Amino acid sequence: MRINATLFELFEKKAKEILVTHLCMGLGYTAVTTSDGGIGIAYTFFENKTTCMAQKSYENPEGAPAIGLVEHILSDSPILRTQALAAINALNYGAAAALAQGPDNADLLAQMGVEKGTHVAMVGAFKPLIKVIREKEAELVLMDTGKGIGDEQDFYEKLGTWADVLILTATTLLNNTTEAVLGHAGPGVRTVLLGPSTPLVKEAFAGRPVDFLAGTVPVDAKGTIQAIRHGTGTPVIQRFGRKVMMAMGGRGST
Repeated sequence: MRINATLFELFEKKAKEILVTHLCMGLGYTAVTTSDGGIGIAYTFFENKTTCMAQKSYENPEGAPAIGLVEHILSDSPILRTQALAAINALNYGAAAALAQGPDNADLLAQMGVEKGTHVAMVGAFKPLIKVIREKEAELVLMDTGKGIGDEQDFYEKLGTWADVLILTATTLLNNTTEAVLGHAGPGVRTVLLGPSTPLVKEAFAGRPVDFLAGTVPVDAKGTIQAIRHGTGTPVIQRFGRKVMMAMGGRGST
């Protein structure tokens, strides 16, 4: 997937110089901290887990250069890509933390132009956003393969011919479907890549039909890691961070 390859290219040099200080893989999210004071999180993406081993081999990444995790963004294993994306987000922490506070759900949708009658396509069931979309009386088509929601063929057809707005979960970076989804979007569809896993890296999405990146920057590292260890999800994780948003400046331009 080209986006993941670009992320690797952008962070390869830094990842060779910065050490991993902590890796915590929770049931909901994974956190990585780095020797330059960074912390990054990503959704823990399990796929067909049938044994006690989430990964086939083990090498302690803590105390070693972050490249040992970052290079797995190119792996075929979703669980290794989870670790890599969390490490990339940790290496990007300074830039992400410098972003201004992002909008709440209602303001985010307003910025995306969602109002009564707007056609919204959503990949990943963001329940708080679904509530606001329905309150605005916009129309919604939803696909979440992990929850068995939606028909892929029907969804892609509507994304190409019906949708005005696309709300896309960043976990698609972990199952390598981001580019497939974007490739089905019709011209003029306004798109936001959303969720705590989102890499707030404009260059990685240059030339892609993405208008906004919206993510979560951990503020309380100790609280974030504790919540992850306790198996919590997005609502709790966000108590220890703040939402941020980056405008791409016009269809993926840098």
